[in-house]
Amino acid sequence: MEKLSNNSSKESSYAARLEKIYNWMAEENITLLMLEDTETRRDLNIRWLTGHPGDALLFLYRDSTSSIGGRVILAAWDVNLAKLYAFKSSPASDADAVIVSYNDFDRKPSKAIAMIAQKLKIPAGSRIEIPSVTPYPVFLNYVGDLTDYDIICRENGAAAEMRKLRAVKDEDEIAILRKAAAITNEIINSLEKNVIAGTIKTEADAALFIETEARRQGCDGTSFGTIAAGPQRSYAIHAFPSWTHAPFGGQGLSILDFGVNYGGYCTDVTLTFARDLDVKQEKLVNLVEKAAKLAVSMAHNGTRTKDIAAAVDTLFSKSKKKMPHGLGHGIGLQEHEYPVIRNSSDNDWVLSPGMIFTVEPGLYDPLLGGCRLENDILITGNSSSQPEHEILTNARIIRL
Repeated sequence: MEKLSNNSSKESSYAARLEKIYNWMAEENITLLMLEDTETRRDLNIRWLTGHPGDALLFLYRDSTSSIGGRVILAAWDVNLAKLYAFKSSPASDADAVIVSYNDFDRKPSKAIAMIAQKLKIPAGSRIEIPSVTPYPVFLNYVGDLTDYDIICRENGAAAEMRKLRAVKDEDEIAILRKAAAITNEIINSLEKNVIAGTIKTEADAALFIETEARRQGCDGTSFGTIAAGPQRSYAIHAFPSWTHAPFGGQGLSILDFGVNYGGYCTDVTLTFARDLDVKQEKLVNLVEKAAKLAVSMAHNGTRTKDIAAAVDTLFSKSKKKMPHGLGHGIGLQEHEYPVIRNSSDNDWVLSPGMIFTVEPGLYDPLLGGCRLENDILITGNSSSQPEHEILTNARIIRL
């Protein structure tokens, strides 16, 4: 086992995240928790808890003798990569976090559990939780291979808890997302200049420009496949294919939906380019702009996200329009996270400081084309003396 060195004297964000999980494990009486990020079952929670970008198993052992309440074992496929990225600030003492090779377990999760449980001397009958996405036949194999333990696989288990916890970003995450947003804003400004100058003429030009600029500025890439839809294809919510060699930025409405992935964290914005619009298209654009301003104005600490979405739905309905998608969603390690921003009976999310989410009203018409305006918002204030929110990105309607 490769011990992790202590790289920083400051308190690690990873330690704070791990502590929350250990507390949850204590409440649930879980002794060992396994997370799996492999080709067949991806889990970004491993990156959230360790900094390692992927292809690994992560074991969290709840141990009352540990300085952080538990021990961390990262079984990485690429140990060299794990040494480079995992725990840039060590989560605890060297004894509490170790790196091992996934290959030592023949790349079999059940074998890894058995060997680690034996090394840690986990008592028979202990509860061991495996990923909720484990297929039922594979779960049965775990049960058959690990007869000494109570194997737990459930929908509302550790994965669900971590999704909720990730909805509120800590200071390190906010700093990374601010940098990602700054890069996004630079790309937006460059896109506008290049479309106006005529150097971006097609959907492909726009999509490839974004990819190149993101990489040039140190990003891991784009958050998702860029959607570039010229006037003939912007009527679709998400154009298919996502981009072609069709003209972009010509007469009518063109939509550009993209984001960058910086340090593992995603932005998500949508611009609409408008050129020589008729009266009906102008009304469509003005209505979307008005909806975006309304939604952002309601982004306060303590506001129900359902209420924001309902207000936008009401605004559109007064003009006999209806938005065919939700108003927004959280962003972070994934482009779609909690909280959800939609007008639905099962949405009980309430905004709180640290939440970062999109607001993206849009309207689409087969004849007029589509218009969507999407920006990323951070809830900052938790008192009357602080700002309520920060608009991280500067996506806009660009009139050509």
